[in-house]
Amino acid sequence: MGNISAAALARQDLPREASTAAAAPGEVILIVDDAPDNLSALGALLRGAGYRVKVANSGVGALQLAARHPQPALILLDIVMPAMNGHEVLHCLRANPATQDIPVIFLTVRDTVEDEERAFDAGIADYIVKPFKPSIVLARVRSQLLARQARHGLRDRNLALAAEVARHLRENELIQAVSIRVLAHLAETRDNETGNHIQRTQGYVRALAMHLAHHPRFAATLTAKYIETLAYSATLHDIGKVGIPDRILLKPGKLTPEERDTMKTHTVLGSEAIEHAERDIETSVGFLTLAKEIVRWHHEHWDGTGYPDGLAGEAIPLPARLMALADVFDALISKRVYKEPVPFSEVRRIIAAERGKQFDPEITDVFMAHFSEFESIALYYGIED
Repeated sequence: MGNISAAALARQDLPREASTAAAAPGEVILIVDDAPDNLSALGALLRGAGYRVKVANSGVGALQLAARHPQPALILLDIVMPAMNGHEVLHCLRANPATQDIPVIFLTVRDTVEDEERAFDAGIADYIVKPFKPSIVLARVRSQLLARQARHGLRDRNLALAAEVARHLRENELIQAVSIRVLAHLAETRDNETGNHIQRTQGYVRALAMHLAHHPRFAATLTAKYIETLAYSATLHDIGKVGIPDRILLKPGKLTPEERDTMKTHTVLGSEAIEHAERDIETSVGFLTLAKEIVRWHHEHWDGTGYPDGLAGEAIPLPARLMALADVFDALISKRVYKEPVPFSEVRRIIAAERGKQFDPEITDVFMAHFSEFESIALYYGIED
């Protein structure tokens, strides 16, 4: 409300887009006022300064134009209007994701402190009291548009930075995955009994962890990220075998008790190698932490009769308990120079018998409940070693 000058727009049907002829191309500004003289005067002022102008003489018309392309970079909004006042229009603008970020300057004859406080609390960018000076309007408009450009520039820079960070993360994850695979295959090339053992056991561990993620006892630990890291780490479980002499590692037959004792040291050799790597980089890396637990303790038994440290029960880290079952399952179904593969039906019986002895009881229960899935993983990678 409150006239400024002229009545050039009094007979026109609003809302509509006003003429975009200007001294130079510029930002789009939407003027909302139910007084035609105000629309005319403000429109002329802003077009003369090089801005493109849209005008609306009602709140409904303002909401329509605010969402229509090209969207305004700024809205000059009268507070006192019939049907829908400025506060109601502002509320609707902020509730719509398409218009919620458009800055709004209130135009009003109300100049009390309470009116200004209410307006700024509602989220306006600025507050201009009528009657106003053209120089003040142009200064306030320019200030808000510069602030908007700065916000958009900062947003664009942040988006570009986030994209660059994401790219580096993807590269690092790829390098990590490749490095783990290289180390795992290094161990595989030294062990003529391994075959696709690494791929199969990784598949078993991932599948078992995913099923256990719904179990109350394990849900807090087995997040999606943890499971993925666990699957990467599982490929390194036999990395310590690179330190076992060929005469033992490649022996075409059963090992003597002394040779078996030497073979058992692969757990310590592998974990110590990872510890050395951690000291070299002087930081903690998630997959190395899990890999170290798997490498050192995947031959521990739930009842404390395993090696190398004789850990029992939940003193054995969860990654190692998962790997223990996966490793034994794969060893049983695989052909070796000293044994034939064990049929799946017999493997199922053997693992069930080790519940609470060699294996965590609840992990064993979940494994048995999904036994056919582990058969499928084994067959997918092939078990004719």
